[in-house]
Amino acid sequence: MNYYAVIDTNVIVSSMLKRDSIPGMILDLIMSGTITPLLNEEIFDEYSQVLLRNKFGFNEKEVSQALNELKAKSIYLDREHTIEQFIDEDDIVFYEIVMSARKQMDAYLVTGNIKHFPIKNFVVTPREMLDIISKNLLIDL
Repeated sequence: MNYYAVIDTNVIVSSMLKRDSIPGMILDLIMSGTITPLLNEEIFDEYSQVLLRNKFGFNEKEVSQALNELKAKSIYLDREHTIEQFIDEDDIVFYEIVMSARKQMDAYLVTGNIKHFPIKNFVVTPREMLDIISKNLLIDL
């Protein structure tokens, strides 16, 4: 089974900081094709800008390679305007992309900052996304 998800930048950063973590497992599921990332250029640009911040210590080649792999596995979508209110304006694009996707498919927004988004059953933490996938794998058997 394939899952579609908008991945918040904090999950990407966490996965690269600690590969053997729950966010790292999300990245592994993306690379294996289990999760198809949903994004637009604005999200992709944010990934790049944040990952290249000096405080994380990633080198440009490492970031470029990871983002090229991610981009190759992604589906690009247009934003679906929302009237929801957000704590951080930068989070709106992630929500609007998942709302656009949900018109066509079952899609999730995976974030480590769940409190920054409206309470919806498709806005999940990395752990919750893993639980969804694990539960469905058991059902598929």
